[in-house]
Amino acid sequence: MAGNTYGTLFSITTWGESHGKALGVVIDGCPAGLPLIEEDIQPFLDRRKPGVSPIATARREEDLVEILSGTFEGRTTGTPISLMVRNTSQISRDYSNIADCYRPGHADYTYDAKYGFRDYRGGGRSSGRETIGRVAAGAIASKILSGLGIRVQAYTRSIGPVTINYASFHRDAILATPTAMPDLEANEAALAYLQEARAANDSVGGSMECLVEGLPAGIGDPVFQKLDAELARAVMSIGAVKAVEIGDGAEVSQRRGSENNDAFRIQDGQIVKTTNHAGGILGGISDGDRILIRAHVKPTPSIYQTQQTVNREKSEIDLQIKGRHDPVIVPRAVVVMESMVAVTLLDALMRNMSARLDSLTAFYSPGYKDKFQP
Repeated sequence: MAGNTYGTLFSITTWGESHGKALGVVIDGCPAGLPLIEEDIQPFLDRRKPGVSPIATARREEDLVEILSGTFEGRTTGTPISLMVRNTSQISRDYSNIADCYRPGHADYTYDAKYGFRDYRGGGRSSGRETIGRVAAGAIASKILSGLGIRVQAYTRSIGPVTINYASFHRDAILATPTAMPDLEANEAALAYLQEARAANDSVGGSMECLVEGLPAGIGDPVFQKLDAELARAVMSIGAVKAVEIGDGAEVSQRRGSENNDAFRIQDGQIVKTTNHAGGILGGISDGDRILIRAHVKPTPSIYQTQQTVNREKSEIDLQIKGRHDPVIVPRAVVVMESMVAVTLLDALMRNMSARLDSLTAFYSPGYKDKFQP
């Protein structure tokens, strides 16, 4: 299976299956000298782990991370960092009835079409548990970005028809509400809507957004590695995400240029924009404004209603899915989005160091060794 590695200079390779012994990630390119222990990573994994919310799957996993390599005496060594999370709550028998048939909305059929074989226990690599490695890597990327004054924060924008009111945006509520909504009133309305869906043995979709603050202008490349294209690729790679927007997104297609262009002005001697319809990116390069990415997530495909499908023998059958499943994916996917954005930005920042001669000269000019002696 190809395609398990992401990134150029700061690269991550995730590994493991939902019902295997463990999952994890190998991170290559992390600079040496970063203070790093398990406690730096665990809070990120706690945000995505199951069994801690009334609207999450009942699967109980501690999702405790172990650092296997790449650190010494609490600091990164510059060598590959290997992180592992053991699976402890697999119930594979819940999936025995789908061994020879295809669940609607899942990757069962396409895996069989590609490989002629699949791990039907929870979806294997297509399971949401694959994101454990992404989140663990994102915790490290976020720590580096924070030290550079760059803040990455994702949250739930909507669940079903319930959308947050930006006038009631409270950043502290993101980690305090089970929906990961920054609007307390919207959180309560979303919980009520989820109860209705659950009573009908159904699931719901929603959307999430990620804000990036503090990223300087000039990050990203203008052709095939546009920053918005890289971010869209990163977020679109998250299971269940079906659409990604930057800034005002799809709305711009209905505007005139005079309505959509962001005018420039000078504020405190700096170039700023009067509006941010572009979402902080122009020509594939950051413009110094806040970056806004929006992702639309489909409903959880595993529902307790009887559904029509087929088996490998091409017989039409009825299927009722068993097991423990989230009624909505978005709240636990928020930290995955945040992590993928952080990894993408850190990789872009590292690539950008070679874009200008003065950057290279400043680092390697005579006397630079004296500045970096241990």
